[in-house]
This record gives sequence, structure tokens and C-alpha cells, in this order.
Amino acid sequence: MSVIERTHTVRDTTVRLHRDGSGEPFLFLHGASGLPGWIPFFEKLAEKFEVFVPEHPGFGDSDVPVWLRNVGDMALYYLDFLDDLGFRQVHLAGHSLGGWIAAELAVRNCSRVIDLTLIAPAGIRVKGVPSGDNFIWSPEELTRNLFYDPSLAERRLAEAPADQDADRELKNRYMAARLGWEPRWFNPALERWLHRINVPAYVLWGANDKLLPSAYADLWNERLPNAKVDIIEECGHLPQVEKTDIAVRKVLGFLNGR
Repeated sequence: MSVIERTHTVRDTTVRLHRDGSGEPFLFLHGASGLPGWIPFFEKLAEKFEVFVPEHPGFGDSDVPVWLRNVGDMALYYLDFLDDLGFRQVHLAGHSLGGWIAAELAVRNCSRVIDLTLIAPAGIRVKGVPSGDNFIWSPEELTRNLFYDPSLAERRLAEAPADQDADRELKNRYMAARLGWEPRWFNPALERWLHRINVPAYVLWGANDKLLPSAYADLWNERLPNAKVDIIEECGHLPQVEKTDIAVRKVLGFLNGR
């Protein structure tokens, strides 16, 4: 199968959309660094599901709508997005910022959500456990702090971005700041509404996450009514990249055994 890249328009907002596979639909919402490309994690999931990975409004080549002010707006956009695609239900997943968006979506309306997979999600905060600050880190510091394995960071740093990619990164950083600057990467109200998520939920975290500490997983586990939590050892903020095979196995185990 080959990845289909196209655009999709909802509410006069056009976004890039990657799609591959067949079976039940699986919608993945990316993190603050932007659309990650068709990584092996998606390839493996597409062997079992029809995987959809949209580029959020305001990121990369997607439109920047005037109505987009916060993560709540983004969550409501994705409810419209699901309505427009016409799926009765989907498996919903998100990483970091995308996990926060997915949780805000599910708090508002779970009727189209079969289950919820959150990979190192932003959105809530544990008092006394500070997060990292990607707005203060330099691009090199951010790259190094995303991984447990320094060789992976070195490999990424050695890749010279094309001019188009550099423009996308700048746009992504601007939109990430709009959504996550104040307060840093969480919504103080979200925690008290997580009980409304009445579908099976799975939280996956890297034990050595320097951006969003894995200690946050305990609070997600406490607040989500039907949650299961897994921690991957020797892994940073990107389990789906740094520990692809383990992450795929654990996510598929949850989806198949929910």
C-alpha cells in the first residue's frame, strides 16, 4: 500500500492529510513539532487499520484560521472533522499536544470515539513535578531532550532541513506557542472533566521523558475512568519513534483487547 497525501477542507479550513491502510479508522493527532511524515509507527498500524494523520490547522502547509485561539477550539474543529469524514466511530490517538487535543475532544463528545490512546500527552499538570520548557530550549536542546538515546538526537541534528521544512518549523513553533504558552502545556480545567471520557483509554509514556515527566501518567490513570497505563523504560518523549516496535505492540495490544 502507498501513503495517500491529500488536502481536506472543513469549515473553510484546509489541512494536509496522510492516509493509508484498511480496516477500522484510526485517527492520530500529532504533537507540537508538526506532522511527522509517514513514520514506521504508522506503517505498522496501517497493516491493521485505516490510519489518518492530519496536519493541524495552523501548522505546516495547513491553513491558519482566524477562529483558532486555543486547544479547545482545535478539539471542536476535530469533532467537525470527524463529522465531515462520515465515520460512525474511530480509534482516536494523539501524542503530546495531539494527546491533549484528543482528550479535550473526548471530554466534549465521545459518541464517535471507540477508544482513546494518549502517548505522553500534554493537558494536565502534577503540582510539584515541573515539565520541561521547549519554548526556552534552543532547537538543538529540544532535539536532545526529546530522546533518551543520544545517537537518535545526533542523527536528527545531522539532517539539514530543506528551506520548505525550515519555514514549516517556524510556523509550527508560532502555533505551538499560541496553544501552549500560558499556562505551559496544560488546561487547569481539564483534569476535573476527564471523568466524562467513558471509553477505554490507554496512556503510554517514556520513563525518561524530559519534556512531560512520566510521573504525570499516574494522574491520568487516576482521573480517566477506564484507563490503562504503560511506561517504556529507556525512552524519552517520542515512544512511537524511539521504541517503535514496543510502542506498536503495546498500542495494538490495547486496541485488540479493549
